[in-house]
Amino acid sequence: MKNTARAAALAAGSLLLTLTAPAGASAAPAQPQPRVDLRVLLVSDGGPAVEAVRAELDAQGTPYTRVDLNSAGRPVLTAAFLADSVGGRPRAKFQAVVLPDANPFGSGSPELAALAAYEQRYGIPQVDAYTWANPEAGLGYPEPGDSRSLDGVRAAVTEAGRSGPFGYLRGAVPFEDSSPSVSESYGFLAAPAPGADFTPYVDAPLAGGGRGSLVGEYRHDGRRELVVTFAYNQYQQQFRLLARGIVDWMTQGIHLGASRHHFTVHVDDVFAADDRWDSTLNCTPGDIDCADGGGEPDPIRMTAEDAAHARSWSREHGLTLDLVYNGAGSDQYREQEGGDPLADRLLADRADYRWVNHTYEHPFLGCVQDVSAVPWKCATDASGAVRYVPRSEISQQISENRRWGQKAKLPLNEKELVTGEHSGLKVLPQQPADNPNLAPALAENGIGWLGSDNSREPAQRSAGSARTVPRYPMNIFYNVGRAEEQVDEYNWIYTRRADGGSGLCETSPVTTCLDAPLDTATGYQDRIVPLESALALGHVLSGDVRPHFIHQSNLAEDRIAYPVLEKVLSSYASLFAANTPLVNPRMSDTGEELRKRAAFQDAVRANKVTAYRVGETVTVQTPAGVETLATMPAGTRQYLLLGSTPFGSAYAGRLSGWVSPALLQGQVSLNVPDAPLAPAATASRAQLPAEVRKLPVPQGVRKQAAPGPARQAPPSRGR
Repeated sequence: MKNTARAAALAAGSLLLTLTAPAGASAAPAQPQPRVDLRVLLVSDGGPAVEAVRAELDAQGTPYTRVDLNSAGRPVLTAAFLADSVGGRPRAKFQAVVLPDANPFGSGSPELAALAAYEQRYGIPQVDAYTWANPEAGLGYPEPGDSRSLDGVRAAVTEAGRSGPFGYLRGAVPFEDSSPSVSESYGFLAAPAPGADFTPYVDAPLAGGGRGSLVGEYRHDGRRELVVTFAYNQYQQQFRLLARGIVDWMTQGIHLGASRHHFTVHVDDVFAADDRWDSTLNCTPGDIDCADGGGEPDPIRMTAEDAAHARSWSREHGLTLDLVYNGAGSDQYREQEGGDPLADRLLADRADYRWVNHTYEHPFLGCVQDVSAVPWKCATDASGAVRYVPRSEISQQISENRRWGQKAKLPLNEKELVTGEHSGLKVLPQQPADNPNLAPALAENGIGWLGSDNSREPAQRSAGSARTVPRYPMNIFYNVGRAEEQVDEYNWIYTRRADGGSGLCETSPVTTCLDAPLDTATGYQDRIVPLESALALGHVLSGDVRPHFIHQSNLAEDRIAYPVLEKVLSSYASLFAANTPLVNPRMSDTGEELRKRAAFQDAVRANKVTAYRVGETVTVQTPAGVETLATMPAGTRQYLLLGSTPFGSAYAGRLSGWVSPALLQGQVSLNVPDAPLAPAATASRAQLPAEVRKLPVPQGVRKQAAPGPARQAPPSRGR
């Protein structure tokens, strides 16, 4: 009752968390307990390591203050900058400190001394984003051969790491080796220095035997320091594997923001057929990319056997597929063939999937297309105004397909819609604005969530009363059903004219050319599968909630989508512990998550979120209507007026979720039983030498590996 009464007295919109006293506080302090703001101090030299940590804080929604060491007008880190008092109570302005290395200020710097005193007084952890191994960091000096490239090295989480901040990992931390011609990482491997209070969390083999630390905790002078001794950037898999643990360590598992790993796959054009790529014409007859309508259409459509395989595959791999359907495809097939075994099989298994309205006939719903030339353009009227598909046609396509789904007893969320080719939304360069008739048609049909193409519009936005859900196009083309066709079209896109390709890669700002055309017999399995699965896995590991999409043609004939999906799933399972499963939301849930995250992160960026801890209590104030996303220790409970309820849900060894005031409460009160780790005092530490600021950073870290088939999909070629 004491906690409930205290919670009821606080201002509306406040979030209360019961915590143990911060490290260094006495049981009965003579002075008021200090306030510690839930905000990270990020001191940046512009280098890739500290900026990678910054990207993770952004992704999770964790507030931070960035101090740019390269700015002449930057604030100086003094005692007054780091701490002050509020209402007579001492205040620590930051719950953690991130530095680009162990001493970015220079030998004897008063700023480093101010930071050390601050961390000692308030029990504030410090992350050295990338430093070298030496006794001043709690490590021995590297032996010959242990200051080296880490490309292809298979590091591992130690037992202490698994029982500590990296317990969400299964054990392996493989370092990328994407290009034999580019150095992609560099590190200093060393064992703890004799007598140092140092605990390795991630290590790798030493050249002379044994193992050396790459990430570890150094406790000294009443301070805790996370020492990272390898170079990285925010895109590399090794960092993405460790980023969650770095944030968890520095915040002691109590922070604003959260991250989960999502993987949802939409299968477009279900029941319809997709036109086939012509390897001779290098275009798709029946679609609009063949000049003068050349070639003979050769449609690709799943069979009943393909549908049965999809069901068994989905069950075996624990991944529910979202079938984005066009009812007319089945109606037309039944009329022509006298029956539709594919639809019969899929409808018998309807409960094994989620279903999304893709319009009845899959027409283009933007401007009226003039396809007399390639590329197409928007048709205009006599006055030169763009002609748009009318509202009545858009509305009919939505409602008729919905009725089809209802008659077929599909488990629909009727607020979800993906238009054919994401049409109706703007398409650059031909259609620079949405079809003005789209928004009224969406409202008329109660559409709340509209699929969009992430390669064109990565940010969620409004489309009338609906909000978009950006979807990643997987680089498995809509117009292929066989592996050889995929490789042939891939070669056309990604090879130079001199090599028989289109030459598009020679002028594209977002992709690069293959060194040579892929072998059509082996290129898919040997090159495309690993690259496309790595691209999708990268989205997953970055905490991106947005879904991926393929097409029904990719589940037909050679069923070429499955090797890529299986590679994503198997790679993930090999890296993450059972407490960190893939999350597989449906489209409306994804849209709502994106909406709430945008509102919360906008409030964080605008400094409209205030969060701080005083002893056993944390208070978070947000603008009205903005929910708070938080991560807390296991066992946290939310107090109600009568009783309590568990907070959040378990993920990666913590609880996380959205929190808002309960019924009849203007605030939220949470009880957090776990105590933060206290620092252990050891021997004093001298200033680091100037060499610490001259750490080697290889080319593959300073600049992200070149985009192209290995790194970035082109704008969607899907329908």
